[in-house]
Amino acid sequence: MSTATEVRRAPRRPVRQDPAQRRRALYHLASPVSVLTVGPEERLHGTTASTVTLVSREPLLVGVVLRAGSSFARLAAAEGRFAINVLSDEQAEVARHFADSGRPDGSEQFAGLAWTADSYAHAPLIAGALAHYTCRFHSAHAAGDSELLLGHVVRARTGDGLPLFSYAGGLFAGSLRPAKEAAAS
Repeated sequence: MSTATEVRRAPRRPVRQDPAQRRRALYHLASPVSVLTVGPEERLHGTTASTVTLVSREPLLVGVVLRAGSSFARLAAAEGRFAINVLSDEQAEVARHFADSGRPDGSEQFAGLAWTADSYAHAPLIAGALAHYTCRFHSAHAAGDSELLLGHVVRARTGDGLPLFSYAGGLFAGSLRPAKEAAAS
């Protein structure tokens, strides 16, 4: 028996909306910013990601969207494990650093940054992050012009502070407040 669901689709009609307008609308998805890391020390690498999400609770899987052909996805697959560092509102420069394709390679890209190596993944856990997820590589999948990296969370830790968000093409310090509840009628 197949686990895929068969969907019957109506014939496709051309979309009559400006593609740039659709892309602009997608910038209004707020996402927490993370730095993905892989080790061990002689092969350290990090990259910024703004799309990390819970995919499954059982087993506990997270998904990360990266650009197609990502060197991070290739390294994570080769090592079989990686770490996700969910950044705090005070770590915007860390996010920018790991998003810069001109940063140094290897361990030099972590120079001046406080971190410890995770005992399982041997990947950097960045000090001051709101959360660390240590993951075993699950799979990687091509998805349009992106790649979806799935990791099985084997360990998770939390810290204190407010989140750093990506929104409308910029970085924003999060100030979390509960949404107002509708009055009962």
